[in-house]
Amino acid sequence: MTPTPPTPVDVLRAGPPAEPGAGLEHALERFRRAAQSEGLLDVAWASVDSPVGALVVAATPQGLVCVSWELDDALDELARRVSPRVLEAPARLDGVRRQLDEYFAGRRRRFEVPVDWTLVAGFRREVLQVLSAEVPYGATATYGELARRVGNPRASRAVGSAMATNPLPIVVPCHRVLRAGGSLGNYSGRGGADTKRWLLGFEGAIPAR
Repeated sequence: MTPTPPTPVDVLRAGPPAEPGAGLEHALERFRRAAQSEGLLDVAWASVDSPVGALVVAATPQGLVCVSWELDDALDELARRVSPRVLEAPARLDGVRRQLDEYFAGRRRRFEVPVDWTLVAGFRREVLQVLSAEVPYGATATYGELARRVGNPRASRAVGSAMATNPLPIVVPCHRVLRAGGSLGNYSGRGGADTKRWLLGFEGAIPAR
């Protein structure tokens, strides 16, 4: 009797163990395809090498949802706040990864990827959307200036909080927001102010070191 071939759901239930003669990566790719074909891949993630450290990028069907330096923290937050169905699926992130490579190679000044704002809401989302639209490559704004742009000039501290919790650093460029007087201020990415200084110098917004 010929055995019935496994369905995609069977593959998902079995997980991604290695197959005889195939290798683990082949089994993982089969698992990813099965998850996607069954509509069970809600969040795909991949890693990207960069001059400021290895990045984790994640996307939902709606768009890019997370950029992070911290893999475990990012996956935990995505599982809690977006969906527990999170899987490494680099092919789903090819466009984002290519644009990041182009940015760090000096060939891209604006990211053109759809964004899923699930991880941020309310005033913080409004601030980040204005930042993304109105503070271009090579430019900077202060926390107070950004507060005025969103119509709440007294909210510079809330703007700082929005920068500190930005789920999409680099793509949504919180590194371009400075303190009054032009001092750098803090940066939530790995390396802190040193990374912020490098990004601004790379973009020509401040003298490169």
